[in-house]
Amino acid sequence: MEKLLRRIWHLVVRLMEWVFRLLHIRLSEGQWEALKQFVKFGMIGVTNTAVSYCIYLAVLLFLQSRNLFPDTDYLIGNVLSFLLSVLWSFYWNRRFVFRPEEGRTLSWPQALLKTYISYAFTGLVLNNILSVVLVGFFGVSKLIAPILNLLISVPVNFLLNKFWAFRTKES
Repeated sequence: MEKLLRRIWHLVVRLMEWVFRLLHIRLSEGQWEALKQFVKFGMIGVTNTAVSYCIYLAVLLFLQSRNLFPDTDYLIGNVLSFLLSVLWSFYWNRRFVFRPEEGRTLSWPQALLKTYISYAFTGLVLNNILSVVLVGFFGVSKLIAPILNLLISVPVNFLLNKFWAFRTKES
């Protein structure tokens, strides 16, 4: 998986460089590094979304096939997909996105706890509120609501991870 991510990453960087040259966009080194980090976070987010959505669908289909919790099956799916997909995100964000700079350290147990807290806000509280609003008030399909929720939860998640969960300390 890591080799695949790195290959895709190199292609994405080349594509971004080509597009910026074509559009005559110049970024400072700091802006370029911040953009690359956000794009890496997005790449992990895509894999996390796929993992989370697959878990969500599996739970939803399992509960519906047994007619269990028909009014809250989608909320149960959100909770279970959250618990497992946060581990996935933490692992890959730690290895690929928010690596400590030389001379800085990261307490991974503390970072994991903070990751669960930040994802709890966006993945449980925010997504469930949005799901209730979308499904309950606007009649959006239970299958589509989690996808729409990403428009809000992804940027909030990046900021919480970058500036709180994966904040490093001097060694």
